[in-house]
Amino acid sequence: MKVDSTARKGLRAEIDASGYFPELVEDAIVLAVGDEELVDFVVHHEPTFNNDEIHRHITILALTPTRLIVGHTDDHPAEPHMPGSYAATSTESVGLSRINNVVLTRVVTQPEDYRPGSTGVYEVWLTVGWGAVRRVDLEQATCSDPQCDADHGYTGALVADDLSVRMGTGAVGTERVARLAQFASRLQQAAAV
Repeated sequence: MKVDSTARKGLRAEIDASGYFPELVEDAIVLAVGDEELVDFVVHHEPTFNNDEIHRHITILALTPTRLIVGHTDDHPAEPHMPGSYAATSTESVGLSRINNVVLTRVVTQPEDYRPGSTGVYEVWLTVGWGAVRRVDLEQATCSDPQCDADHGYTGALVADDLSVRMGTGAVGTERVARLAQFASRLQQAAAV
């Protein structure tokens, strides 16, 4: 990755702000990006609480001129064969030409007052599909006759389920929600080429 890039410095600052193994998290993304330019990125720190424990997960989306890199890092409690707790980090590299859909969903409060650039966007969802993972949602098929008790089989949908990232202002603030929307827009444009 180009060491002097503004994007690289911004990425490191956001990783540092998450406070979650910054050296490990950054190294995984730097290794995946390699010699390419870092065009844009999103950092999503997602802690979860389980009774009296906190488990942390961070997702980094990095855009280069040719690829989308998806990085995940999770911490895990100690296991009998390990000397202590540990973290697992993985990166997936997806060629922009393989991405077949990028969906940006924005939830807007008081839509009647919405103006471009306003802070009325409450929540943003980014969904990206490239065909690596598919989910089948099935349900029993029915007919319009309420008295019918015949077996009509099943109906369903095959849904691409490669990546979904959701951020809301209540959890991460308006700036980070806007950042995800900006990244999604840039990815939509890059994947359409």
